[in-house]
Amino acid sequence: MLSNIRIVLVQTFHPGNIGASARAMKTMGLSDLVVVNPRCFPDPEASRLAAGAEDLVDKARVVESLVDAVSGCVQVVGASARLRSLPLPHFDEPDAMARDLVIRAEHDPVALVFGRERFGLTNDEIRCCSHQASIPANPDYGILNLAQAVQVLSHEVFTAWRRLPNSDYRLPKPIEGRPPSREQLGHFHDHLSRVMQASGFLTQPHARTEAQLQALFARAQPSRRELSLLRGLLAALERDTR
Repeated sequence: MLSNIRIVLVQTFHPGNIGASARAMKTMGLSDLVVVNPRCFPDPEASRLAAGAEDLVDKARVVESLVDAVSGCVQVVGASARLRSLPLPHFDEPDAMARDLVIRAEHDPVALVFGRERFGLTNDEIRCCSHQASIPANPDYGILNLAQAVQVLSHEVFTAWRRLPNSDYRLPKPIEGRPPSREQLGHFHDHLSRVMQASGFLTQPHARTEAQLQALFARAQPSRRELSLLRGLLAALERDTR
């Protein structure tokens, strides 16, 4: 589904913005990049600012017109900061746009179109679109960098996709170390008790300090590696107290 979502950049002036846009796309699972009449592309600056998304830059298609760029698309959303008098459907909220776009992308290609850095899309280019969308921002200064705009709308699209009932998205699980055995935990607590007694930390035999610390480490659930690190710390403290 995400492979059916095309990002189109029209007459980008700075090649670095193409690379930064590719990076924004890749973080959100998008891969289809089309560039319309860029001032300078390919360019080393585009690859440099892609920062890991050079593959998207390398396979980006360069075309001569927006009509060619959106060929075959069933929905074309023009990103524009300016409201226009053209009678196109306008998405007031990016999340609404993203939900609609993702549904259509299940079976057919769709496109998100971004204009020039300085003045966006022309009226003729907006006429090539089926919809318009804007990114709500500070009314006194609502100017986003091109790659920032690509990032915001790509994130909305990715969020809409992963919330679909049939999405195969899964949150990456943190890498967890092997848990220590009960014997290893027992040795650690014995070691801790010896160090606390030798240092003079335990001065009241009937205090519940040791039990409270055991409960603390039970909640923390340290891995074997972490427990080994703590044992090393205790061994160093033992040497200092001799």
